[in-house]
Amino acid sequence: MASNNASLVPFGAAMREQFLFAPNFINLNHGSFGTYPAAVRTALRHFQDQVEARPDPFIRYTTPKALDVSREAVAQLLNVPRSECVFVKNATTGANTILHNLPFKSDDVIIYFETVYGALEKGIVSFIESKPAQIRKVRYEMPISHEELVERFLQVVRDARNEGLNVKLALFDVVTSLPAVRFPFERLTEVCREEGILSLIDGAHGIGQLPLDLGKLQPDFFTSNCHKWLFVPRSCCVLYVPKRNQHLIRTTIPTSWGFIPSEDSPATAPSVMETDDASKSAFESLFEFVATNDDTPYFCVPAALEFRKMVCGGEDRIYEYLERLANEAADIVAATLGTDVMEERNLESGKESDLRRCAMATVRLPFTFREDVAVSDSSATLLNADEAGAAVKWFQTTLVEEHGTFVPLVEHGGWLWVRLSAQVYLERKDFEWLAGILKLLCQRYRAERC
Repeated sequence: MASNNASLVPFGAAMREQFLFAPNFINLNHGSFGTYPAAVRTALRHFQDQVEARPDPFIRYTTPKALDVSREAVAQLLNVPRSECVFVKNATTGANTILHNLPFKSDDVIIYFETVYGALEKGIVSFIESKPAQIRKVRYEMPISHEELVERFLQVVRDARNEGLNVKLALFDVVTSLPAVRFPFERLTEVCREEGILSLIDGAHGIGQLPLDLGKLQPDFFTSNCHKWLFVPRSCCVLYVPKRNQHLIRTTIPTSWGFIPSEDSPATAPSVMETDDASKSAFESLFEFVATNDDTPYFCVPAALEFRKMVCGGEDRIYEYLERLANEAADIVAATLGTDVMEERNLESGKESDLRRCAMATVRLPFTFREDVAVSDSSATLLNADEAGAAVKWFQTTLVEEHGTFVPLVEHGGWLWVRLSAQVYLERKDFEWLAGILKLLCQRYRAERC
């Protein structure tokens, strides 16, 4: 999907003018909540005005048609049929929707990974409090190679099976959140298929950040936030369920008008919405009306894709720029701080890091919470083990209040790390500026706490 249109805008400062940022704010954390350009806001306002002008006709009769247009657009991007894509509010909702629809027994196991998104881990723990299932976590410390991650997953599978348990579902990322690295989601999907395990991919940081071909990959379930990297307004998330698994999905979250009762349900089947279309599957109709919400962000997918094609030059051009800028940014910040980027240990010279093949990067700050490290590394400042939260808060709030920007920090493996997000409206000089600010803040934090 590329464009030779004369309306192409150069990436960097010129592209920033297409977005809606305050003049005194530099958005260096696209990864958390995303944002969208003025052209997409125009589409959003158009739909919002339409729904307020004629609420009932729009919600009852226009919404299903507008949803179909957006579902078709996102399905083409993911290379799957429209009938296998629906919209939910966010990736957390998507993953929880799958969990709450699958039947579990007491010997069934859900496997997830150490760097799982925190809200999803809480959701899994909450889920097993009331459902007959068990959980196992794949333990590790970043950085770690893709090969080792897959092997550790397989070891957890083997251990669970040796206990006489049935590994039913595995949850894993496309790109992890904090710390941010590309995950071996392609290989893990293959392994799950080989091992007879259902794969649930948390692609919150997937669509719009890197190429995705679900038609080729064929995961069992996939969910990805369109409002993060695809330039769609919040909240909008695609939930992909291939036809072979759609019979498992009978309710949305919350349960609404499309609910599909089981054959032995003691209750009378609920009435159907007037918007139901006999040409659509039960799965498609299920997600057409999920309580009363502002669904207008869903309808903006075509406008976002048009902007990406006509103004940005297409998906491939975006992906290439984001990955290159993320890697340049990480190297700039690490060199300025005298630290390193999160990548595989003992990486062969000239070999590309698998962990860094995405639009986000994670850079170590010169602060450790491990005494053994502080002794061996004279450049590291030792912080108290219980100081991580306070340090993260100080850096983040100081960046906002004094420098008009924000980047998230996280403690991992005994170190403090900072996450960088590349985007088409950013360029090298933005991260050169950030690197200088972070160096000054590190010096200041070290001096003030001592």
